[in-house]
Amino acid sequence: MVLLTSLADLAGRWFAALVLLGGLVGLLVSGPAAALEPAIPVILGVIMFGMGLTLRLGDFAIVVRRPQAVVVGVVAQFLVMPLIGWAVGTAFGLGPALLVGMVLVGASPGGTASNVVVYLARGDVALSVAMTSVSTLLAPVLTPVLVLWLAGSALPVDAVGLFLSIVQIVLIPVVAGLLVRVFASRWVERLLPVLPLVSVTGIVVAVAAVVGTNVDTLLASGVLLALAVVVHNAIGLALGYGAARAVGLDRAARRAVSVEVGMQNSGLAAGLATTHFTPLAALPAALFSVWHNMSGSLAAMYWSRRPVTEPAEELR
Repeated sequence: MVLLTSLADLAGRWFAALVLLGGLVGLLVSGPAAALEPAIPVILGVIMFGMGLTLRLGDFAIVVRRPQAVVVGVVAQFLVMPLIGWAVGTAFGLGPALLVGMVLVGASPGGTASNVVVYLARGDVALSVAMTSVSTLLAPVLTPVLVLWLAGSALPVDAVGLFLSIVQIVLIPVVAGLLVRVFASRWVERLLPVLPLVSVTGIVVAVAAVVGTNVDTLLASGVLLALAVVVHNAIGLALGYGAARAVGLDRAARRAVSVEVGMQNSGLAAGLATTHFTPLAALPAALFSVWHNMSGSLAAMYWSRRPVTEPAEELR
């Protein structure tokens, strides 16, 4: 257990580098990597179960204590990122499958790594956890509706199928993990230090599988798509911060909302894309998974050097 805990700590510190490594593996050994693609939904279910194990009923108390902060953050997440994904994909002239992939990334709930990034950025961790939890629970309804609305004209969208997949991949595992935490807390406490290793490994495998499946397309249009992903993420981080500032949230909360809006559950987007659309539609999610962890780490490094009580404006 000590060895696994140490490996989990290393995986958390080098998360962005490991995800990048997964992408390189998919690029260099595309055949074996692509063979892992059918396992992505199962991998995501395991990750979501692990996320549920980290939650406690008390994590939702902030929804009652500070409803404005949670509502603003969740609304910004499900409004800003899908619209920006569609706008950027359209502006860059991406094909139907890639455009759907951009929208799907934007319409996904908050990423599991966002809470760590908010902690490192000296942000409001409680708000971050609450936003991730609430957006994840809302995803079965909001994600299919948003994808149908914004991408339905690009490719046929099975909104009911998306809903059922998200329930199976996200909602059921998360609720199951939460219940296990409630009724077997002592056992779960011993497992918590190891869970980051499971999540990181799962995301790395998913990225390798998606890249391996789309290696030809990635080599042909990788630069343009990568730029679109970077712009999507950057605008999400900026508008998330701006929305929180506009309603008067303090600086710690602004950082949390910014990260939660900008960092998406790209693994879920990749799984849904491969299941309900084409493997090509999962490529934006794979690139987003690499980039948002790198940008999140850079933002955390910048903010960690600027205390929340500092009088100067943070984004100046």
